Amino acid sequence: MNKFAVIVAGGTGTRMGGEIPKQFQLIQGKPVLYYTIEAFLKAWDDLQIILVLPEEHLELGREIVDGFFDHKRIRLTAGGRTRFHSVQLGLAQIREESIIFVHDGVRCLLSQALIRRCFDAAMEHGSAIPVLPAKDSLRRVTETGSEPVDRVAIRLVQTPQTFHSKILLPAFNIDYKDRFTDEAAVVEAFGMQVHLVEGEEANFKITTPPDLHLAAWMLEQAFR
Repeated sequence: MNKFAVIVAGGTGTRMGGEIPKQFQLIQGKPVLYYTIEAFLKAWDDLQIILVLPEEHLELGREIVDGFFDHKRIRLTAGGRTRFHSVQLGLAQIREESIIFVHDGVRCLLSQALIRRCFDAAMEHGSAIPVLPAKDSLRRVTETGSEPVDRVAIRLVQTPQTFHSKILLPAFNIDYKDRFTDEAAVVEAFGMQVHLVEGEEANFKITTPPDLHLAAWMLEQAFR
């Protein structure tokens, strides 16, 4: 089965601060994106990557690819105005029947085990959405105040959200809606159910400077 990873790194990272988007900031001397790309390339020798970046940072992305990787396995494309449109632009480059991973470029600590778990589930069920149980107490804001939410029924969603191409490609032909914050929402709007798999605590999204420091510490521990 063909395998594609659409790595979405089209954001500007305003919460991180600084002039350089978070996907290009350094951890142990290498960009955050380096670790994300490396994880997928190590998973299978025949996996292809489609890297979706802000148009103004495509050249910086090319420098990372040329400096660290086999450029023949990685295609670059500019992102769109929302995540949906960025993913849509990445998917437009896929023609073959395949398993497609869609992953946040700044979730750089995902494991080989998670990638393969998602692949196996997508082969069996057509989709695989990694999730974690909610640990904190939750409240829903209402017009009159707030109310508790039963966290037992809540799951925190991660990536790579993984699908068979026969499901994901036609799903992304539907019209954009504001509620499309991830690929699972798009596929469900297309009329398909999604299958949940176990995620990983380490697979967090780097958003703020403390996240960057935590990722650096975790990488240091992993290679001791």
